[in-house]
Amino acid sequence: MTIGEISRRTGLPESTLRYYEKKGLLRVPRDGGGRRDYGEDDIAWIQFLRRLKETGMPLKDIRRYSQLRYAGEATLPERLEMLRAHREYALAQRRRWEEYLNNLDEKIALYERSIIDRSSGA
Repeated sequence: MTIGEISRRTGLPESTLRYYEKKGLLRVPRDGGGRRDYGEDDIAWIQFLRRLKETGMPLKDIRRYSQLRYAGEATLPERLEMLRAHREYALAQRRRWEEYLNNLDEKIALYERSIIDRSSGA
């Protein structure tokens, strides 16, 4: 599959795919003409990389995880530990956002009560 095809299938721009490759997140074999030759398994991997990034995993950690993945099955315990640690980070971020949303909800409720009180002449 060409870079254009994988770009369409994953929704990532070609420039991002090249960047992932340059940073060592993605290893893509080349065909006889030197063109990138993506496989079906690359789609799932690219989507997983995207999720790691979207959940806030730092690039250096994504790079390390990628290196471990390409090193093979013997690295499963270390990859598992990385994912567990990142899950804890994501949960902490979620708790933080829940607190932010609660604070916003309280302020919205305060304003709504104030507006109602003003309009009712209280």
